[in-house]
Amino acid sequence: MIIKPVKTHKVRPGKDGDLRAILDRYLSSLQEGSVVAITSKIVAICEGRFVRVGSTDKDALIRQESEYYLPRKLNKYGVMLTIKRNILAPSAGIDESNAEGHYILWPKDPQKTANEIRAYLRKKYRLKKLGIIITDSRTLPLRWGTIGVCLAYSGFKSLNNYIGKKDLFGRKLNVTQSNVADSLAVAAVLAMGEGDERTPLALLEDLPFVQFREADPPISELKMFNVDMQKDDMYAPVLQAVEWRKGKSGEK
Repeated sequence: MIIKPVKTHKVRPGKDGDLRAILDRYLSSLQEGSVVAITSKIVAICEGRFVRVGSTDKDALIRQESEYYLPRKLNKYGVMLTIKRNILAPSAGIDESNAEGHYILWPKDPQKTANEIRAYLRKKYRLKKLGIIITDSRTLPLRWGTIGVCLAYSGFKSLNNYIGKKDLFGRKLNVTQSNVADSLAVAAVLAMGEGDERTPLALLEDLPFVQFREADPPISELKMFNVDMQKDDMYAPVLQAVEWRKGKSGEK
């Protein structure tokens, strides 16, 4: 796999509102069988999904944006832990870094955006195999530091299924599936950086393990990509050991 971060101008809230114009400006060419990684921050900025710091209560904003949340008082660091789009993350993904005095929210519908951007770039560059991932960073339990996570993907299968196949010594695999979408996001976010690198785009090439498709991800696959915390999650004993509060997003 080859990862090429793409340097851009400083994408600013209220100053930039056209994601396609940014892509046109900085993606001069694309290879067949590549994946374009786009940080959720520039998607959200272009959608107007930001609020000036001080103009609203951040906790209220987090409750509005989250599906489930835990109050700050339960956390050693005073952070509200949340679940949004089936992702365990602090503060419903709301971020103040590289935001010029704003709270940046997650995009309104990242899956719709990923599908639309893929269709646009495929047509522009006359490609059959092209993937899109919209990324963010998050923390992991029991680990320091942040890693990437995929908010939405398009143009390839999110999971490589090994169930029913045999391992190196002939043992049948019963549960193994490789999470391609999040793995690509982890690699892309590492290369794009978390500080002042100014590289909110990345090109991922030479991807023999990615199974490309020409259609948008079917609803059935998108549902299968997420695990139901109540029914199927192997970490359910931990996740259900606390009393989650329902956020406004979870009431819709």
